[in-house]
Amino acid sequence: MPPCLLSARPPSPVITCRVSLGAVRNPPPPAPPSSLPLDPPAANLPSLTCALQCPHFQSCSGCTHEFNLHRPIIVDEATDFFKSIGLLDFTFDSCRLYGWRCRAKLAVRGTSTSPLIGLYQEGTHNVVDIPHCKAHHPRINAAVELLRQGIKELNVEPYDEDDRTGDLRYVQMAVTTYNTSLPASERYRNGKVQITLVWNSRNEKSPNSDKLESLAEFLWRNGGSRSREHYIHSVWANFQTSTNNVIFGNRWRHLLGETDFWENVGGIDISLAPSSFGQANTRAFDILLRKLQKYVPYGASVTDLYAGAGVIGLSLAAARKCRSVKCVEINKESQLSFEKTVSRLPKSVDGNISWHNADNSIEPLSWLVGSDVLVVDPPRKGLDSSLVHALQSIGSAERKAKSLSESSSSMVKEEKRPWILRAKEASVQIGSKTNSENQSLPQTLIYISCGWESFKE
Repeated sequence: MPPCLLSARPPSPVITCRVSLGAVRNPPPPAPPSSLPLDPPAANLPSLTCALQCPHFQSCSGCTHEFNLHRPIIVDEATDFFKSIGLLDFTFDSCRLYGWRCRAKLAVRGTSTSPLIGLYQEGTHNVVDIPHCKAHHPRINAAVELLRQGIKELNVEPYDEDDRTGDLRYVQMAVTTYNTSLPASERYRNGKVQITLVWNSRNEKSPNSDKLESLAEFLWRNGGSRSREHYIHSVWANFQTSTNNVIFGNRWRHLLGETDFWENVGGIDISLAPSSFGQANTRAFDILLRKLQKYVPYGASVTDLYAGAGVIGLSLAAARKCRSVKCVEINKESQLSFEKTVSRLPKSVDGNISWHNADNSIEPLSWLVGSDVLVVDPPRKGLDSSLVHALQSIGSAERKAKSLSESSSSMVKEEKRPWILRAKEASVQIGSKTNSENQSLPQTLIYISCGWESFKE
């Protein structure tokens, strides 16, 4: 199977490029959200050296490179790697290099009088306060500052990992730039922040729930639709009492603001619940989707593994008029977002579309049957070993693919294990069921990776 290698940029702020080394190292306090500059004038960009110039770089674990960001080392490493396996057309693309991060999960520690809101220092659980993060969309920084004020004024206790006490454990910030009332050129700058407060309790009826309500009201009063500067989209709560490192619990509650969170990427409107995974770099993801579409033939059948809310598969369904799109995702929380996104697909989309809540590492070959194109977008750890084995077994010869197709067809028909059969039943089905006689196996693999080391493996 010949792989289709997209030149997606390396993860996170590896190539954040802003000012030259001679710039002032102590930046002034941030301006109000609406007036923060998002793009540097072209004349000010250095020709040879790009420097992050972030005051938090030395202690924060979020960014890995500080200098020469116009050409990070990983680009040369990638070029050499692809040459070693006979691929000479590797390209490197980038887009917004400052204020690009539209999603952030931040730990809240410290005290009510001096809260720390940020990321862990490398190799520790010591939280580094990052109020002037260069990667964050400016309105995330503004929302973090507003949250800090609320914690102080309302005497909200940040979580203490040692004593397992306190109220506020984490906060998730997600920016939507979807606003059709504004010109397209102004939408990114005027994005609004969905805030999720991760509260150290089982539910909203536990002790100190009044402080949760008060904090949500403080945020909405000072940043919501009736405030002088409207940059808060909504406020949610998640309840988590686990002592492990898992950020979110299973219980979510909408508190204030809009319930639906929309964005437009890859030519479609997408809905993302706070419990669903979303790409942090909205603009880069949009560019990636539009580039990806060029590698998928019109009318193709597509399987999208590690699909999340199905954004990749649905964008292909709309752009390439796919005969069928099958999305497989282990997180059941993504189903609602998938359903809402489907409700806004163009009426011209008339293929079979399905979403399955299943672990694609179990009998992965059976998910590939009937597909021309396979898209994978795994977490940082990379593909499951069982899937790698299934891909290796396909090969590129038509005779071998046909033989495997026949054996996999037999396997599917004879499958009797109830948990496998339940997984194969679509949780969401749009259009007629896929023709069971189509037993082809994919000849194109599109691999989207956020983990360079696992990708090489």
